[in-house]
Amino acid sequence: MTATQEMTTQYGPKLITALPGPKARKLVDADDRLISPSYTRSYPLVAKRGRGARVEDVDGNEFLDFAAGIAVVSTGHCHPEVVAAIQKQAGELIHMSGTDFYYESLVTLSERLSKIAPMPGPHRFYYGNSGAEAIECALKLARYHTGRQNVIAFLGAFHGRTMGALSLTASKPQQRRRFAPLVPGVTHIRYPNVYRGCEGGPQEAEAFALGCARYIEDRLFKTVLPPEEVAAIFVEPIQGEGGYVVAPTNFMQELRRICDKYGILLVADEVQSGAGRTGKWWAIEHTGVEPDMVCMAKGIASGMPLGVCMTKAEIMDWKPGSHASTFGGNPVCLAAALATLDVLEREGMANAAKQGAWMMERLNQWPAKHKTVGEVRGRGLMIGIEIVKSQKTREAAPALRDRIVELAFERGLLILGCGENSIRLAPPLIVKREEAEVALEILEECVRVAEGEA
Repeated sequence: MTATQEMTTQYGPKLITALPGPKARKLVDADDRLISPSYTRSYPLVAKRGRGARVEDVDGNEFLDFAAGIAVVSTGHCHPEVVAAIQKQAGELIHMSGTDFYYESLVTLSERLSKIAPMPGPHRFYYGNSGAEAIECALKLARYHTGRQNVIAFLGAFHGRTMGALSLTASKPQQRRRFAPLVPGVTHIRYPNVYRGCEGGPQEAEAFALGCARYIEDRLFKTVLPPEEVAAIFVEPIQGEGGYVVAPTNFMQELRRICDKYGILLVADEVQSGAGRTGKWWAIEHTGVEPDMVCMAKGIASGMPLGVCMTKAEIMDWKPGSHASTFGGNPVCLAAALATLDVLEREGMANAAKQGAWMMERLNQWPAKHKTVGEVRGRGLMIGIEIVKSQKTREAAPALRDRIVELAFERGLLILGCGENSIRLAPPLIVKREEAEVALEILEECVRVAEGEA
């Protein structure tokens, strides 16, 4: 047995049935009868238990998880410290409603988050149950604080599916289809996807990114959108569902300049990119830009439902009753978040930077080896691989991308697509180097097989 085979045997998937197995097939059939058809399922995984970067299905098959529950289980599945914190808190107090009463962990977590905020304090915090709720808070608060009605968001953005968040979302038509009228006052403009948007080298890319931001001041503010009526600009420092597209630094800096000039709030949606996933606490820190608000969820509590809107203290100036959530800031979720921050601070964030850099170094070789691999991009363990029909034309190949995702599942690797034609790699932040090696070996085989089929 070779060293590679030994590593795959020890760290790779362990499949004992055809996929899906008999128990999984039965449950998928029942799900088809009972569960909302609006859910998006990429393949028939029926999860039963998870540990670290591994997931076991109901038939006993073990998968290598490079999706992490859509970038949620940042400390891995069922990290013992997080589990212990949840169990301890559940035995003391499960619910009291922080909107009407007080408890210590609301203050404790706020103090912890304030210390790692990407903008100077003091800060204030709103607690909800999801990323969409954090965005809803930011949208309402931006209008309340500024007294202005309009906001700017970006094409390709995903901010959630509740009506306010959905009004900011511009990722896929199906997400908005037949739900109009949405919340008025939202203007969408181009996000600087350099790979899709411009031809040429670094100088052309830099000019393109800067132009996307300057369009706000040079065109919108001179034609259809009075700047004194704009409350906020909502931006993902790395677009998630839009394709794991990294916002160039000059673009983010120009947004900050425009906001400062016209009294507009800059809202960073860090729901998918935050909580250490990029090797820093917040993806926006890579650009040196300080936001006015940060929306977080997903990886902040390792799988427990928690959404947080963090703002400069002077911005959160609304009166009691303006906004609240019965379950937001649930004590059990807060305990999970505090344990999660401990693990990420001690090991997860540094590991994300280290393993992400190693993966990017290897993946950057793929465009020269595989004709269907376009751009590889990302930061830390938030990596996108663009799948194209031709590197010359850059024509998107969504069907080929979907086939690669399917082939990976058949081989025991869990990944997801994002954007029109990209693969996302978002493993737990505690992933081992050996697991990353096995995952990339499997994924590269899937690319070769899909290319051969095509």
